[in-house]
Formats: sequence, structure tokens, C-alpha cells
Amino acid sequence: MENKKFDLNSLIGFFLIGGILLWMLYYNSDEQTTITTEGTPEVTEQTQNENQKSEAVEEIVPKSQDSLAIAQAKEKLGAFGYAAAQAKEGTTTIENDVLKLIISNKGGQIVSAKLKNFKTYDSIPVHLIKDGNSAFNLSFTTQDNRNINTKDMFFEPQKSQNDAQASFRLKVSENQYLEYYYALKPGEYMLDFAIRSQGLNQVVQNKDIALDWSLTAYRRAKSISYENRYTEILWEFEDGNTDYAGQGKDEQEEDKQISWVAFKQHFFSSILLTDDPFQKGTFISKNLVEDEEIDTVYTKAFQAKFPIALKGGEFNETMNMYLGPTDYKILDKYQRNLDEIVPLGWGIFGWINKYFIIRFFNLLSGFLPAGIAIIVLTIAIKILLSPVQYKQYVSQAKMKVLRPEINEINEKYKDNAMKKQQETMKLYNKAGASPMSGCIPGLLQIPVFYALFNFFPSAFSIRQESFLWADDLSSYDVIAELPFHIPFYGDHISLFPILASIAIFIYMMMTTGQTMQASQPGMPNMKFIMYISPLFMLFFFNNYASGLSLYYLTSNLITIGIMLVIKNFIIDEDKIHAKIQENKKKPAKKKGKFARKMQEMMEEAERQQQQAKKK
Repeated sequence: MENKKFDLNSLIGFFLIGGILLWMLYYNSDEQTTITTEGTPEVTEQTQNENQKSEAVEEIVPKSQDSLAIAQAKEKLGAFGYAAAQAKEGTTTIENDVLKLIISNKGGQIVSAKLKNFKTYDSIPVHLIKDGNSAFNLSFTTQDNRNINTKDMFFEPQKSQNDAQASFRLKVSENQYLEYYYALKPGEYMLDFAIRSQGLNQVVQNKDIALDWSLTAYRRAKSISYENRYTEILWEFEDGNTDYAGQGKDEQEEDKQISWVAFKQHFFSSILLTDDPFQKGTFISKNLVEDEEIDTVYTKAFQAKFPIALKGGEFNETMNMYLGPTDYKILDKYQRNLDEIVPLGWGIFGWINKYFIIRFFNLLSGFLPAGIAIIVLTIAIKILLSPVQYKQYVSQAKMKVLRPEINEINEKYKDNAMKKQQETMKLYNKAGASPMSGCIPGLLQIPVFYALFNFFPSAFSIRQESFLWADDLSSYDVIAELPFHIPFYGDHISLFPILASIAIFIYMMMTTGQTMQASQPGMPNMKFIMYISPLFMLFFFNNYASGLSLYYLTSNLITIGIMLVIKNFIIDEDKIHAKIQENKKKPAKKKGKFARKMQEMMEEAERQQQQAKKK
């Protein structure tokens, strides 16, 4: 039996191995802290998401810098195994006076975008990107047929001259790499962004290269249903045309020649712009709000996919990113058609907003509180439309004067609808009055009303501006919380819609009261409209922007005042009656070709009706 002797060399070896293991444990734990450009460790914003790493990433990123791990990485990733061997977790911060961005080594992508000057309805700083709600990925195939996804790869940050620029390189060697470049300018939400490469023309195949950008939109307003209504994905295609994906549960659209795509979150937007349009784009929107009664964190999930072609065998995409407020004044100054992201209405409605209402309101809000500016804007619009309203009221007054004679005709020909219609039209023609003369002035006011209906929900300048009991004119006001939820109404009571509904009811009583008895068969039931309109306002606007309800309240109060002034001090119904009687004595004007044709058709219809009765 062989005697074992004490081996000093073995003992020293064991101590050395133990020391190496302890050093490796310390080294690996130290890598979990964030490495900023200044070299100061801080806790990364992705700490909560570290447990969600994909198995593929865990397999390809070496746990230590040993030659075996590097060899395994190169086996899986080919040339890009070099980057995996150099992998280090960390983030880099770039910022200006309005925007702070944190960019991760993993994927070279923005993991936090904080708007410094804004807060949510519950006083939390506005982050467009945080806690893994966004992903930016390039997918491509190498010459040796290996699939690469940049979001899973680790880039190497390059130090910049200032705190507003940063670049990240996904290396194949020290002189071969894919690079993301970010640069902020003072006071700007728009940043320069570029994807470029060096020495990859023999590494990457020039086919099936795709850019994939996704974002899940956070809720930031009191009413999630109201905010979600204005949260959508939009894009520009084919030389200035714009489109959007819609508000359905799952929406997917495609277009060609894409200049920009915007993930609009009501009052804030994340936009990707390119100097050279993408050949085509696929856009996906998923509605995440299943039950408006539940306090949901997210509103919608967006995704945009674009094919990319190499230029001279290299990546060379010059782009921009906008991470900021959906403010028409800011977006319009870039001259990139970004103002189309703000929903101001189509056609004439949009023109009224762009060239009159927005400019005038910005002027007012420059020196007046937002609530007072809304009232002054409303007064100015009512004064501008007062001649139209005057004509409308004169027409209503004429109809009121003719009401006794119309009632006589209705009674005399109650069994002959055709004859009743003919005699009524003869009376209108002799008196120089027409029901349509009251409708036309009303129709002329519709473009302005609809333009304002689009303006207030999109007016960034009234966001979180208070007035009287409303703490935010861009959201609903609350005077009482309900212990239950009413469908289409909500779980609270807003006062501005109640006051606006009362004003509308009074206005409709004053207007429909003049013509209600003179309504013809087949015309809408005016009493029904008089009662249903205020109820519609009461329910529909309870969750709408209180600024819009304030406008309707002010508008209807002014309208009521104007009508009372016209009725009591301007219009004399006795004079109108005398004028009508005078018109009736005049010989009837020669009818036009269309009027004669209509009369002939009515007479022929009456003749056929009489023949049918005889048979």
C-alpha cells in the first residue's frame, strides 16, 4: 500500500483556484450595475426585466471571458460572436433641457425617454419609454446564414464630447461594426438618429433585412376611454398622404413609400422619420382596454415593420426620432407634415382650425388663462356668426307669423296630403317665406361647430390648465364621485356638461317653439329632438374634455342672449306680418324651370291620386 505524502504544491493550487472563483463572483456581480458615460454606477431601469431574458440570449452571451465561452458564442453567431464575447451590460444617458434618454448596451436602444417638463394626471413624470414597453430591432442574415436580432445583442458605447450625443457599435472586429448614433439639440424633442455600418459588406446578406419598432402606450389621463379614443398609430406614405390603423381590437395595415410613422398617445407621440422613404411598411395596432371600469395601465400596443436595403453593401439610414408632446405648434415647425398627427378634422374643418382657431387661440392663451381664452374665443366666434343667426331668427319669425294660416290649410286638407303640401308651398311663395331659409343659415354654422369639436380634445395648450372647479380643461371635471359605474356615463358627475345641457334645452325651447306647430308631415319630431339633444350632451360629454363643455355652455348662453336681443329690440313681428301680407298681394313671380317642373309633377301625382280614389 502506497503512503500518501503531503503535497505543498496541491495546497497552493487549491488556494489559487479558490481565489480565482471568488474574484469571478465579485466581477460578475459588479457587472450588474449600470455603467454611465461618466463611470458612476447607478441602478438600471431594466432591473425588473432581467428575469425576462430570452433563452437564446442567455445561451449566446458568455458568462465569463474564457476561451470556451467565446468559442461557443462564435459558433452560434459567426462573425458577431466577437460582440458577444465583449458583452457588458450598462446604459448611457444623453439629455438636454427638455428630454432625458437612457440607452442600453443591450440592443443599443432607448430604454427610458423622460419628458422633463410634463407630468401625468396623478403627478408622475411623463415617460414615453420605460420598463421595457418599447423595443427597437434590426433583423438580418449573415453570409454564413446565421440570423441576427440586434435587440438581443450587446453594443459597445462610444464616449462623446458632450452629454447630448452617443453612439453604440455592434462589433464584428475592432474596425468592423454596425452603429446606432443619437444626438439631441438644445430645447428640441427631435433627435438625430442614424443606422450605419463599416466593413460589413462581406458579413451581412443584402436581403430580408427588417426594422421592427414596437411600443406599448401608457395611460396618462383620468378617463382611459377618452384618452384611448385619441391614441392611434399614423403614418405618411406616397408623397404626403397620411393614414391611420383605426380603433378596432386588432388592426393591421400596409402602405408603400413610408416617410414617417407615429405612435400617438393622445397628448404625446413617439415618431420615427426617415430621409429616404422606406419601400413599404406594415402597421399593427392592438387595443388593450377590454373593460373601461378596470384601472388599466396601458391603452394600445403598436408595431411598425419596414424592409431595409444595404447601400454599397453597408447600412446607411439617416433618420430622426421625435419623443415629445403632440402639440400642433411644435410639430408644424418641422415642415414634415407632422401636423397631420393632430386630429383637426378633414377638409374645410381642418382649414378653419389651422388658419383661424389655432392661431387666434394661441394669441389669446399667450396672455390670458386658458379658461378665459376659451370664453373670449367663443364670444369672438359668436359675434362673427351673428349675421347668420339674425337671418335664421328672421326666418323663424316669419314662420311663426304664418302659423295660423298653415294650421287652417292643415285642417282644410287633412285628408289630402298632396293638396295640403301644394297649398302650403303656395302660401310660402306668396309670403316670401320658406322653412329652408331658416335651415341654410344653420348649415353655414356647422363647419365652425365641428371644427371646434375637433380642436378642443386636441388642444395641448389646455392640458392640465385649471378653470373654476375644473382642475384640467383637457379632461373631465368632477363635482362628485359615484360609488358605481353607469354605462356610457361613468363613475363621476361633471358639472360643465350639466350646465351646457340646461343651456341647450333653453335654446331649443326658444327656437323649436317658433316652428314646432308648423312642422309638416314627414318632418322630424321637434319635441323629441328638443329633449334628446340635452340628454345626449349630458351623457356623452361627462367623460369629455371640460374645455369643450365650457365652450358649448358659453356658446349657448351667448346665443340665448343674442336671440333675446333680436326678439325684443331688433325684430318687430307686426312689421313682418304686414310685410308678408303685402307680399301676398303682389303678383306671383314667374317660376323657374325647376319650380315649374316640380309643380307639374305634384299636379300629375294629385290627378293620379284622384283617379285612384274614383276607381
